[in-house]
Amino acid sequence: MADSTAPAHRDDTRLRRPSGVRSLHLGETKVTYVPDGAVRLRPLDLLPDTTDATWAAHPEYLDGAGLLTGSVGSLLVEHGGRALLIDAGIGPHAFESPDGPLHSAHGGALPDGLARLGRRPEDIEAVAFTHLHADHLGWACEPLLAHAEFLVSEPEWAARGTLEARAAEALAKNVRTLTHDEEVFPGVRVRVAPGHTAGHAEYVITGGGRRLIAFGDAMHSPLQAAHPAWSSGFDHDLPTTAAHRHRLVAELAQPDTLGFGVHFADVVFGRVAETADGPAWHPVDA
Repeated sequence: MADSTAPAHRDDTRLRRPSGVRSLHLGETKVTYVPDGAVRLRPLDLLPDTTDATWAAHPEYLDGAGLLTGSVGSLLVEHGGRALLIDAGIGPHAFESPDGPLHSAHGGALPDGLARLGRRPEDIEAVAFTHLHADHLGWACEPLLAHAEFLVSEPEWAARGTLEARAAEALAKNVRTLTHDEEVFPGVRVRVAPGHTAGHAEYVITGGGRRLIAFGDAMHSPLQAAHPAWSSGFDHDLPTTAAHRHRLVAELAQPDTLGFGVHFADVVFGRVAETADGPAWHPVDA
């Protein structure tokens, strides 16, 4: 594995395109980002603490229409022949919004991605959710993953009243709720980190002397690693999320610690490194 020490903006095109399949090895555990689709986001609405001047200073993040590109997909965790998914993409759907952080989103690629990796849907024994927003539970509401166990933190499931009836019914058939620090798969532990949603969860995957933190929507953009005080327009509790993000960024700067940001364009795997200007997200590539 080659560990890129270049800052995330060294290859500008990666910040303006969704990620393809990317894999890392943590000892005997393999983790792979499996794309499902992409989102386009309005930068000032996504990060309300930013200004036009902020984005003028960071044009490398914006496409020709002045929008941010984000990835949407799942993290496939494989160990000893077994397979777990963290989140389930957006599913075979497309969305548009006339205002707010979300400009548009589309999904549908996850089944083909799994097939290219040699995995059948029935190989997936469980789907562990970071939270229950539509872009994370899509395929769990389809026949593709109807056989799998659905793992959701207790406080997230308790707040499921905001789910559409179809999604709540699909999940309820196979749901198992999780408590903080529970092991959900070999080398994978959940930790409840509310803020983005009432029961938002992260998954810490350890192996080979390293760990990977799949932090869900605690951060939506690599820029938040440099500015952890910047909460997202999607966040349920902005102060709580910001406080957690400060701790998360410090943790991601520790030795042998990597992060997985599911929406981080084409830099989904990375670490936080100190630069002359402070902490910054550095991509890590297999």
